[in-house]
Amino acid sequence: MGRVTERRKVIRIRDGVVSARPDTLVAEEPLEIRLNGKPLAITMRTPGDDFALAAGFLVSEGVLGRADELQNIVYCAGATVDGSNTYNIVDVRTAPGLVMPDITLERNVYTTSSCGLCGKASLDAVRTTARWTIDDTHGDTTPPVRLEPELLAGLPDRLRAAQHVFDRTGGLHAAALFTEDGELVDVREDVGRHNAVDKLVGRALQNGSLPLSRTVLLVSGRASFELAQKAVMAGIPVLAAVSAPSSLAVDLAAESNLTLVGFLRGASMNVYAGEHRIALQAAPAAAQS
Repeated sequence: MGRVTERRKVIRIRDGVVSARPDTLVAEEPLEIRLNGKPLAITMRTPGDDFALAAGFLVSEGVLGRADELQNIVYCAGATVDGSNTYNIVDVRTAPGLVMPDITLERNVYTTSSCGLCGKASLDAVRTTARWTIDDTHGDTTPPVRLEPELLAGLPDRLRAAQHVFDRTGGLHAAALFTEDGELVDVREDVGRHNAVDKLVGRALQNGSLPLSRTVLLVSGRASFELAQKAVMAGIPVLAAVSAPSSLAVDLAAESNLTLVGFLRGASMNVYAGEHRIALQAAPAAAQS
């Protein structure tokens, strides 16, 4: 099986001094996801947690929502001419009788490409396939999720401290799930932040934890439409990113009741949607002149 990191020779130049040395790099290999024996998608990923990645991807596509809908996931042998197993192809078998949504290239292009479908079609696709509404209350006795800005401000440092492979390579994105009290639930790393999120969601599916209705999803980098989509499909009420969101991610968040926080750096952050879950304090009124 592919390793998470690999060694390569590098020419290092520091203050005019040239030296040769080995460097630790994050591994990147293709993963083909098959659904009941039929090819469905290919993603470039960091090897590891492949079964969770495949399961999480199928949650985001509206195929899976409960652990009992997943029969098993296996690596496919015979992936090369000599019949050896590259551990780069997985086949997801769904439970007998599970009704399949319309999984086609035309429907899925919005999850893998920046072109092909317009913004409205992308929003409509999420609306029609989402298993759950973003609802962080359970009856009248459970208060809605409400987060202090100070709690959110401390999450990026906790995510960074948990990025063990990043410490060796400096080349990985990460995604983490926190409880509404700031407790770290899980963290995954990958060359693609969308893969890191799929690994988190896939593990939650396997553990029977979906929907993740009282959690915070934190991602390194920016918040794209694809990441907002994955949060909505997993029932996550809060998505926070250390960088900027895209306009379509903000549109999806506003339409889906998702709280979207961007530029989460230190004590600063921007709340683009779902501000009712953030314990905001109004700025003092300007003094009258």
